[in-house]
Parts: sequence; C-alpha cells; structure tokens
Amino acid sequence: MSYFGTIYADTELPSRARAVYMYLRDRSDAEGKCWPGIKTIASDMKLSRSTVKRAVSDLEKAGYLVKAPRYRPNGSSTSNLYTVK
Repeated sequence: MSYFGTIYADTELPSRARAVYMYLRDRSDAEGKCWPGIKTIASDMKLSRSTVKRAVSDLEKAGYLVKAPRYRPNGSSTSNLYTVK
C-alpha cells in the first residue's frame, strides 16, 4: 500500500497530522529526510506553531515520523531532522 493509502486509512490520526505528514513527505529527500523549522512549517501551512508541534507529536507516536534534534557547531539548537516513513 502506498503511503497515501496508509496515512489516510489510519482513522486514529488527526487531520492536522495527515496534513503535516504530506508537507514533510513532499519536502523530504530520497531517504525520507528533511529539516524545516516549526516556524517554517507553520507559516507555509497557515497553522499555528502549537498545532504543528501537536501534529509532529501525533506522527511520532503513530510511528510515521522520527524526529532528531540538530545542533550548530557552537552547541545551539537548529531545526530538527525529520525522517518520514
């Protein structure tokens, strides 16, 4: 089954999570990796930052997404690395 069929067949997943998943899937490379910031996702999708954070959390819990923190050489944080499945 394609990822479209899988994500839409999951009736437990909120629509916000489906939308964010499609956004991340669209921006991911061949390995399924992408790294847009929460602010960027929220702005592009016309959602609040808290809605995007909830959607990412929903996707992580459901196993559709792996989120890993990224850091600059000076130790400060930057955007997360997302791997969509």
